[in-house]
Amino acid sequence: MLPRVRAIRRFTVRTVLPEALAALDDLALNLRWSWHAPTRELFASIDPERWGDVHGDPVRFLGGLSPERLAELAADAEFVARLNGLADDLHRYRSEDRWYQDEAQRRVAAGEPALPSSIAYFSAEFGITAALPQYSGGLGILAGDHLKSASDLGAPIIGLGLLYGAGYFRQFLTRDGWQHETYPLLDPDNLPLTLLREGDGTPSRISLPLPGGRVLHAQIWRADVGRVPLLLLDSNVPENDDLARRVTDRLYGGTSEHRLHQELLLGMGGVKALRVHARLTGTPEPEVYHCNEGHAGFLGIERIRELIERAGLSFAAATEAVRAGTVFTTHTPVPAGIDRFGADLVAEHFGGGNELPGIGVEDVLALGRESYDGGDPAVFNMAVMGLRLAKKANGVAQLHGRVSRGMFAHLWPGFDTSEVPITSITNGVHGDTWTDPSFVRAQTEAFTPDELASGAGWYKSEGGIDNTTLWELRRQMRSRLVADARVRVRKSWLKRGASPAELGWVDGVLDPDVLTIGFARRVPTYKRLTLMLRDTDRLRRLLTDPERPVQIVVAGKSHPADEQGIRLIQKLVQFADSEDVRERIVFLPNYDIEMAQTLYPGCDVWLNNPLRPLEACGTSGMKAALNGSLNLSILDGWWDEMFDGENGWAIPTADGVDDPERRDDLESAALYDLLENTVAPRFYDRTDGLPVHWLENVRHTLATLGPKVQATRMVRDYITELYTPTAEFYRALGGGDGADRSAAPALADWKAQVHQAWPGVRVEHVESEDVHDVVKVGDRVTLKAFVALGSLRPEDVEVQVNYGRVGEDDELDEFGTAELALTDTYEGGRYQFSRAFTLAQSGPFGYAVRIVPRHPALAGATELGLVAAAS
Repeated sequence: MLPRVRAIRRFTVRTVLPEALAALDDLALNLRWSWHAPTRELFASIDPERWGDVHGDPVRFLGGLSPERLAELAADAEFVARLNGLADDLHRYRSEDRWYQDEAQRRVAAGEPALPSSIAYFSAEFGITAALPQYSGGLGILAGDHLKSASDLGAPIIGLGLLYGAGYFRQFLTRDGWQHETYPLLDPDNLPLTLLREGDGTPSRISLPLPGGRVLHAQIWRADVGRVPLLLLDSNVPENDDLARRVTDRLYGGTSEHRLHQELLLGMGGVKALRVHARLTGTPEPEVYHCNEGHAGFLGIERIRELIERAGLSFAAATEAVRAGTVFTTHTPVPAGIDRFGADLVAEHFGGGNELPGIGVEDVLALGRESYDGGDPAVFNMAVMGLRLAKKANGVAQLHGRVSRGMFAHLWPGFDTSEVPITSITNGVHGDTWTDPSFVRAQTEAFTPDELASGAGWYKSEGGIDNTTLWELRRQMRSRLVADARVRVRKSWLKRGASPAELGWVDGVLDPDVLTIGFARRVPTYKRLTLMLRDTDRLRRLLTDPERPVQIVVAGKSHPADEQGIRLIQKLVQFADSEDVRERIVFLPNYDIEMAQTLYPGCDVWLNNPLRPLEACGTSGMKAALNGSLNLSILDGWWDEMFDGENGWAIPTADGVDDPERRDDLESAALYDLLENTVAPRFYDRTDGLPVHWLENVRHTLATLGPKVQATRMVRDYITELYTPTAEFYRALGGGDGADRSAAPALADWKAQVHQAWPGVRVEHVESEDVHDVVKVGDRVTLKAFVALGSLRPEDVEVQVNYGRVGEDDELDEFGTAELALTDTYEGGRYQFSRAFTLAQSGPFGYAVRIVPRHPALAGATELGLVAAAS
């Protein structure tokens, strides 16, 4: 018997591949296999049973192959030829010109602004594959899809994140349905990662100072996401003390100080890792830094520090240069979802012995301070810092953009909410990751590339996919979900303490011919996991209807600290445990990418019922739509802008009802009504065995939503609408090595002058000419504004008129904005600005004159947050 020991020393034994199979390593270490079905099929063909046992993880898979099996494969000429063909295909994929290179050449030929030479994308989580569990939910999945689609487009993006030693968590249920969590440690040597090393073979390191003279060190792992590198920082290194080693222990865990250290490492350490990677590989310095949510906001501080040290800039000038190259994306529709730290805790990390040269602690605190009405000056707000350090900012759906403009309007006082400089780019999903491979093959065989890209193939009258084939494809995907759900339900019940003898009923769980509804996501309260349980008797009737039954598959994790969310899961599980419904509703523990790739294709309807407008985007329904599922959703997130009446159903909302219980009652009743009276009848209405009307909706969904929800569309939007304009600002303000560094100091000086002079800027008098007792559409009106600019010049400002219809509240509704021209100059810094315009609409009409700063290096009139309006 072995003696008991307190700890076991572990090391990883790598498989040595025969020379003929060397390309297997390349295929396994490039995460393109996670969305490239032919590569996965090659691995599966080696040993299908073991491939299933490792859940499609090629690194683990290769590590378990015997030398005898490897020798057998090396001697198989057909297998080696297939392997080498896939290796050549990966090489072409990584090196050939794609959309980005073609677009760059087109822009050069047309004399248009050049695309960025390099883009850095920072995110706290990345959901690439279940084999690399570095994600908790939608933010990480979105980041993973962003990198995959950038790779498909050939965009020169590099990802920055953290390598969490235990990922998020694995979820299992107790007998009474309570969520429990485990945190299995990950061995990076058994993950599809490579360690960045110096020329002498030693691991590359970056370091950050911590209070008390401590230092946080981290090594850098690289994952290859197709042609996109993803750098992940890992603090579990011998140079660190125990606390520092645990900084990257798990995702979204620990104390406030622990979280702050993670975000310092992600932001500041991420920039340092970029520099190490560039030095080792010769890649260019990014022209754009994309901060995906506020977690990475400290990247701006490190870049400011670099410019102060490298270019001798002042803090103000370095801040302008950094802002010029930064994009910030907010994913949070509620203030409570934003990371906020105590200002004293942040001061501890940037003051005293930790003060960075040229950067005072007050300089740092001012970037995140809630210095506005209703804010807490004792708090450091990461989203506020992200917005203050970004030239461009966006929400992740059109509705979310409007919500964000309202939520952050206090940062731009004096401007209308509609003018807050936060635009929208609606999220998308990576088609090859989330579409069932058999469904992809069927479309590829039936449609041309153009028909695939546009969705037009689904409307082909000949040579396409007929209704019989489409319905059979949908049934096959539903059947795979049913089989997978039965396996997962059995494993869950065994884990919960049931004996095999109790589980005979599991073989009857779900039915491949029953209308199947999916609901899977994180479980904060606003997503309302249990809205379907508001009237359990009515739900039971839906589930057990003898002619038109419904079955529901539910999955989701609640943050371990969110006891309310965990109780919602327990309530759902306990209902699903009831003997009269347990074959029609199931909860599948440990929701992850692997489960999702069977769940989305297998559902006929995807349900989403958040509390509007608290869903930022909600891309799960997009993934379902790519497989021909119809959405049944509250008009929130992406569904608010893409629902068209034929691609699913909109659950009516009880907007304006303040009582949350009453609102839930009304909206759940609307959900039941839709299921009973519209959704289920349409699914079961058959002509010659086919639900013709249902399939019409499926075709319409695939044809119209398919192209819109692609993440390649999303990344192209980022490139054209945000990245390229931001890169232009970056170049104009001296970005890049060897560039003129005078522009940023000049802009900083100009801003300081404007701020100092602004108290003397005012609209003194406004008058209009040619306004008679009766004014008709088509009449010309001349507007004159007499303004005082103090020490500013006319070219430092823009005098504007906002005009439009006047609403009942005596405010301008849907106003337009026009610039007034300088028409006269007076003594004492006073000027006249005028404009003539034609009245184009009838009804109550009004206007208001204001003055805003103007400079060619500003992203817009709101950048300084200054406005002087006529009283």
